[in-house]
Amino acid sequence: MIYILTGAIRSGKTTALLDWSKNKNDVDGLLCPDDANGKRYFLKLKNKTTFKLEAEAEAEAIVAIGNFKFLQSAFNEANDYLILEASKTKPQFLIIDEIGKLELKNEGLHVSTQALISQFRSKDNSHLILVVRDYLLDAVLEHYEITECSILTIEDLEHLI
Repeated sequence: MIYILTGAIRSGKTTALLDWSKNKNDVDGLLCPDDANGKRYFLKLKNKTTFKLEAEAEAEAIVAIGNFKFLQSAFNEANDYLILEASKTKPQFLIIDEIGKLELKNEGLHVSTQALISQFRSKDNSHLILVVRDYLLDAVLEHYEITECSILTIEDLEHLI
């Protein structure tokens, strides 16, 4: 089953998922919170390790979108992690935070998103949760040809077992 958690920018989607997943041992994936300095990073849910997402120097390979500059190496690590964890641990819930403009251009987390959507499309006991900004929802559904999913808001998370 595919779930899509949607809401406005900065509406608390990532924080809600962090709170929802903190006492569960059947959830894995990546969240993309901000650090104390407002810089985004990836958080591996299962082992609580982190790695940088935002680039600090132009010397590294970057992916730019709007005012943000992200490390290409971070997306490579994130895609590899998501695909590997989905194949070996079989969590009940796997989270990808977030699917946005980069993924719509086949960049960012596109590789893992595309692979995992097809993998989770027909599963009943494993669920993929995609985080998507409200104004990109229709574009993401079309881009990834998602015809069957459940759309969630932050308030719906508490009802998700």
